[in-house]
Amino acid sequence: MPNLSKEARVLLLDALSKIPRGFAEHAPPQMIYPISEHLRALEAEVVLIVGDRGAGKTQLKNALDTAEVRDALVRYAPGVKVPPGRVDWVVGWPLGTQGPDSRGWRDMLGASSGDQDRSEVWGAYLLRAVRGHLSTAEQEPLRTVLDAPGADAKQVLSAMRQAGVQVTTALDALDERLAREQRWLFVAYDELDTLVMEDWEALGNAIRGLVSHWAVYARRWRRLRPKIFLRSDFYKHHREIAGADVAKLAGNRVELHWSDKNLYGALIKHLLNAEALGGATPLKDYLLRSVQGREDPVLGFVPELATAADAKPFVHRLISEYMGANQGKGRTFAWILDHLRDGNKHALPRSLIALIADAADIERDQPRATGAHLLHHVSVRNALDRVSKEYVGQARTHELPWLEGLATRLQRSREVPWTKRELTNLLGAQYDGLWATHGARPPGSDKHDLLESLIELGVVRSRPKDMFDVPDLYLHGLGLRRKGGVAKQ
Repeated sequence: MPNLSKEARVLLLDALSKIPRGFAEHAPPQMIYPISEHLRALEAEVVLIVGDRGAGKTQLKNALDTAEVRDALVRYAPGVKVPPGRVDWVVGWPLGTQGPDSRGWRDMLGASSGDQDRSEVWGAYLLRAVRGHLSTAEQEPLRTVLDAPGADAKQVLSAMRQAGVQVTTALDALDERLAREQRWLFVAYDELDTLVMEDWEALGNAIRGLVSHWAVYARRWRRLRPKIFLRSDFYKHHREIAGADVAKLAGNRVELHWSDKNLYGALIKHLLNAEALGGATPLKDYLLRSVQGREDPVLGFVPELATAADAKPFVHRLISEYMGANQGKGRTFAWILDHLRDGNKHALPRSLIALIADAADIERDQPRATGAHLLHHVSVRNALDRVSKEYVGQARTHELPWLEGLATRLQRSREVPWTKRELTNLLGAQYDGLWATHGARPPGSDKHDLLESLIELGVVRSRPKDMFDVPDLYLHGLGLRRKGGVAKQ
């Protein structure tokens, strides 16, 4: 490998530091990496799509909404049973101003509500979601349901009950028309954990109602199909909250798991296609020397990896084989992913891409790499703290706002690991007090229940001898540090 000149290194580092961070929800096709199992979400019989926060649920939904992109992705997943004919997507949730806010859901799901209320209200919002596919004549007898203020779930439900069987009749007719016209209508439910962020019982009631509704109607309609996107921790830890009906939908589910091969494949594809979004051509020229792949007219350069090990030449050229002078400091190829995994040993492409971009930013300002390598292992190690801070910050802003209160409580004893007693005492401090500025509550009725949820989420992990610590992905972001006696993993 020829050595890089100072000028070439600066140019490459500048381009690498400016690549788009992570997977935006509306990412262009050049940033999307095709994975066969993920693309099974296209199959008509798949109702439930389960994935970790940041696993690409929303991006996948948006990508599949575009026929050209969908067709291109499916070329790399020949086993996927693509529905014949035209596929349209509508949003079942989130509805924005056309649906209830947290208070509206809590009012709707109060003590006086029952399972029938929780299920039927989703039928009413389904009707409103597909109104654009109903004729004017079909909409007319349903006007009270369609015109009721979306924020008032009780009024929407009342109007639907007044309309009676006409709601089901209209949806039956729509399903029959879709079949005649060789069309499919997928109704996507995403970000369900944001329905009622401060009340886990009310959230469970809402999701249980949605699942119960579709457990019945997914069998009734052939062309009107639901796509319910659930976060992995909620599916695994809160299946009892979602209710027994979830098992009826879960038999043919898709799990958005990222293998090491696919993680490195997504990284390589992201970096090599950066120029499509304004990146520099020299970066692609530099990286192409260590990867195999082909150009796709829609998806851009697609790397071809038979196994994860096929990405080693790419990693070794970019950084070097070891995270130090020799293998005693760890092999770079394994070290990177191991330090980006959560407590469930899951890593996500968004964090991997951010690590490389942040390392390039650090390396540009404090150059250490030599020869043909672009990044020094010290820059990569330092970038890990940035990734942790950003990862926790994004979670606090979106899916897990109660991390604000968790950080405050854990920082009373900042060094990990803790004994179980030490950790539960930290979690129990002012448990009924404020956890987030907007009132969001953590997932648990008490400190012991919360600890179980934190383990399920991967924020905390169990260690031998009844000890607990925090993986590097969350460590710096929560304002914690590791005791010298515990090696990073």
